Amino acid sequence: MTTQQPTDQQAPAGRPVRVMVVDDHPMWRDAVSRDLAEAGLDVVATAGDGEEAVRRARACAPQVVVLDLNLPGLSGAEVCRQVVAHDPTVRVLVLSASGEHQDVLEAVKSGATGYLVKSAGREELLDAVRRTAVGDAVFTPGLAGLVLGEFRRLAAEPPAPAAPVVPQLTARETEVLRMVAKGLSYKQIADRLVLSHRTVQNHVQNTLGKLQLHNRVELVRYAIEQGLDDEI
Repeated sequence: MTTQQPTDQQAPAGRPVRVMVVDDHPMWRDAVSRDLAEAGLDVVATAGDGEEAVRRARACAPQVVVLDLNLPGLSGAEVCRQVVAHDPTVRVLVLSASGEHQDVLEAVKSGATGYLVKSAGREELLDAVRRTAVGDAVFTPGLAGLVLGEFRRLAAEPPAPAAPVVPQLTARETEVLRMVAKGLSYKQIADRLVLSHRTVQNHVQNTLGKLQLHNRVELVRYAIEQGLDDEI
């Protein structure tokens, strides 16, 4: 995975990224929390079941929730749905033992912006959390294609009867959107367009606001529905 510079791994105010870790296995939860903290991230809360996770996420307002799917009480997918519904700015990175396609798609449809299997190494996890914090959609190799394929399948279905008016995007926003739809990271887009990483982020955030979407995963789906992933 491509790593970002330290300035891109922190919150806008210069503080470390605020992270919450949710897993029902105490040893695993503690190990992940320790790795994140040792890497300079701010672990603001942990939780061992679904209900506790929802409560603590609302109280602590993390930027990134590292979430297991197999939880007592509420499922991980339901936790994701409730947390994102309460605060659409929260980004959820699923960290699961399962790489089953159904689990991946359910997590994404619930609002997760990334999916990593637990066989990932420490550095891969740290990179994924940091990239998730700045808006990248991060998936274990092989799963990104699955998600894009599902979006293409959904885009091929008959459209809803009353489609809303599409807001006007600038030429640059459209250009960035095309690259997002092709699965490029912010750093790759910045390199291709000779822009700063922050400028690319700003274009994506402006586009999200205009389209009334919540995260990059929804943005990719929108771009595919508009056929932008097929354009040069």
